[in-house]
Order: sequence, then C-alpha cells, then structure tokens
Amino acid sequence: MSVSSQLNRSLGLRIAVIVVMGNIIGSGVYKKVAPMAAELHSPGWVLICWLLGGLITMMGALCNAEIASMLADTGGEYTYYKKIYGRFFSFLYGWSNFAAIKTAAIAGIAYVFAQSLHSIIDIPPLLSSWSDINIAGVFYPFAGFNVKFAAIILIILLTWVNTTGLKTGAGLSTVLMLLVIAGITLIVVSGLSSPQAHLSSAFDLQTSNNEPVTMSAVFTAMLAAFWAYEGWNSVGFLGGEIKKPNRNVPLSITIGLLLVITLYFLVNMTYLAVVPVSGMEQVNTAANTIAAVEVVRAFAGGTGVFLISVLILLTTLGCTHATILSNARTYYAMAAEKLFFRRVARLNKAKVPGAALWLQGVWACLLVLSGTFDQLTDMLIFAAFIYYGATTLGVFILRKKMPDAPRPYKVWGYPVVPALFILFCILLVGNTLIERPREAGIGLILILLGIPFYRWFRRESKS
Repeated sequence: MSVSSQLNRSLGLRIAVIVVMGNIIGSGVYKKVAPMAAELHSPGWVLICWLLGGLITMMGALCNAEIASMLADTGGEYTYYKKIYGRFFSFLYGWSNFAAIKTAAIAGIAYVFAQSLHSIIDIPPLLSSWSDINIAGVFYPFAGFNVKFAAIILIILLTWVNTTGLKTGAGLSTVLMLLVIAGITLIVVSGLSSPQAHLSSAFDLQTSNNEPVTMSAVFTAMLAAFWAYEGWNSVGFLGGEIKKPNRNVPLSITIGLLLVITLYFLVNMTYLAVVPVSGMEQVNTAANTIAAVEVVRAFAGGTGVFLISVLILLTTLGCTHATILSNARTYYAMAAEKLFFRRVARLNKAKVPGAALWLQGVWACLLVLSGTFDQLTDMLIFAAFIYYGATTLGVFILRKKMPDAPRPYKVWGYPVVPALFILFCILLVGNTLIERPREAGIGLILILLGIPFYRWFRRESKS
C-alpha cells in the first residue's frame, strides 16, 4: 500500500513555494551575521559567505530536484534513498531527521522565538535553583529555563495546530510568510535610507584584526549561513500531498531558494551598512542579544526594537510551524513500512499523521532542554550535510542504474555541479569535526543510535 494513497493531494505550486520559504526563513536571518562577523572580521567576507552559502545550497537543491522529479512521494529523501541505497540507509536518514536534524531545527527556532518574546515581555525566572544541574558538564537543562519553557509551550501549541488538518497548517504558513517578507523588506528600505547607513562599508574586505581570512574560517562561518538556509528540502516530505509532485516539488525548491538568497543578501548588506563589523563582534560576545535587534536599535530606537522583536516572533513562529508541518511525514512513511514505532503509522480524523507529530514534538522539547541555540544548529548542519552529499551522489548512481527513467528535470551543469557539491560536503563535514568536535560528536552518536533501533524495528516487524 502506497503511503501517498492515504493522503490528500491538496497543495499547489504557490503553497509549495511558501512551504519552502517558510521552512528556510527563521532565526538565522536575524542572528547568524554576528558569529560570522566574529569568525571573519570583515563585512565583505561575511557577504561573500552568505552568497557562497546560497550558491552551494542551490547546487545541492538542483541535484535534489532531479531526484525529486523522478521519485517524489511522502517522506522526501527517505523515499529517494530506498531506490538509491536500500532500506537500511533510508531508515538511517529518517532516524537522523528524528534524532538530530529536523527536531533540532524545531528546537533551535522555537528557542529564538522564546528569546524574542522574553525581550518584549519579561518572562519571570523559573526553577532558578536548578540552573546548575548538569549532565557531564555539557548539558544544563534548567539554565535559562524560563526561555526554554516558553519554547516548549510554542512547540506543543504548533504541534496541536498541525494535528487539526493540512489546510489549516498551510493557510497559517501563507499568512505568516507574507508578513515576514513585508517586515524584512521594511528593514532593508528603512535601514539603507537612514543616516547611519554607509553602504560602501558593507563590502569592505579589510579585516578588523588585520589578519588574513583563512579557508577554515570561511568554512566555519558558512556553518552559520547554512543554518539560515536549512530547510529548503522539507517540501519533499510532503510529496504525497502536493499536486503534480514531479513538477511542483523541484520547481518550488528552486523558486523558493532563489527568493530567499536574494532576501538574505539584501538584509545582511543592510545590517553591515548600519553596524560596523566590530559592533557585530561585540553583539556575538554579549549574552541574549540578536544582531538584527541591535541594527534596528541603531537607526530606529526603542520603537524600532519593539517592531523588529515582533517581526522575529512572527518569523520564528512561522518557521517553527512550517518545520513541524512538513517533517513528521517522514516518520509516518517509516512507520507505514514497519520501520518506526507502530502508532506513528496512524492518521487521525483530519487525515494527518497526528501520532508522528506528537512524537516529533516531544523529542524537540527534550532537545530544547539539551543545549544552547548554537550547539543545536552546528550539530544539525553537520548531520544534514552528510545526507545532502549522499543525495547528490545519488544523481550519479541513478543515472547509471536507471538511465532510461523519465526525468522531468535534469540538474544543470552535470557532472561538474554535483561533483563540486559532494566535494564541498566532504570538506564541510571534515572541518566541523576539527573545529566543532563536541557538536559533531553528539550528532554522530545520535545518528549511530539508529543502527540498534533498525535491528529492533526489523525484529518487531516480523513478530
């Protein structure tokens, strides 16, 4: 029985593009310019890394689009990998999404939502006496528990909204995304027209510490940029609910990502035109500050800070919602094949995978307690790029295994573009192992936990 036969194909191209953009535009567009500035010490190099991150992401997206045009169905890469690598690797990808990638994305974005809410409404301290409780000196689950608790409440509420039906969830995504685009456009127009803006300084390649920019620094800085671009492939998980998926899935990924790259470049150019790179370095070292808020404070004062905080709330609300909406479908597809917990294979009365949504929500809440925002995002980007490389390698494998299969879309620049993207994935994963060993190690442990679970699910399916 096909998974997609159980679901309603109710989403057109417009909504699919909204889902792509909604999954991408979250906290990174407001926060990640500061750690990038601290790593590179040059506004011009920060902008280069934003463009490089977008270009490399587009290369991966184009490769993904070729496979999606052939194999689009509910579960995204989980479905593709069964054809390319077999059931075990396909399961390991789905497990990694659950354990380390997509649930960590939900946790990280919800955390920034809670930080923004706290900047507008002072959330009273909770369980302060427990703040020093830790696990191995790495995890402090009750540190800043007031903010974490607000993030958990958001995840629970949005999970409930998504259990009420796909149309409800998609409609909310559309409204929120339109508000976010309008808000970011207002930042660009207001910021660049303010007397504090010096546009030429945003393109200055000179470093504030007078030292050359290294390749390692570029790769580390791009970890931050890739977090801002993360989520572009999530529309593939809804393949069973999209009209004409072989056409609309690759097209929505390409259109949505091009719009986001343009928006990111303009808004980060604005940030760096208003606040010098040395100011961004200070923002990075300060606790509980958001770069976009400090930029707007510089040209619009307290009123502007309030408005940008509201915009961040809307953006992170929309991105958390879109990420919850799309990613539970992978676990539903796995469970339907008896490779995940059996209850997750059930659809509720609204014809959506309610059990999968709630399980995803519970684990995301636990990840909120597990670490800081940057720990979560570095871990998930490391894990995600292992699979992005595997998907792109699949382009070569399917061209050989299925040379005559219909391909509504073929990746531009084959074989150079896929080969370059695979090489980049290898370099990024290697650099993260060296520069962020803790985050990479946690990610690897969570991925490898899938091996004993796979064996257990296989035994259960035979009983």
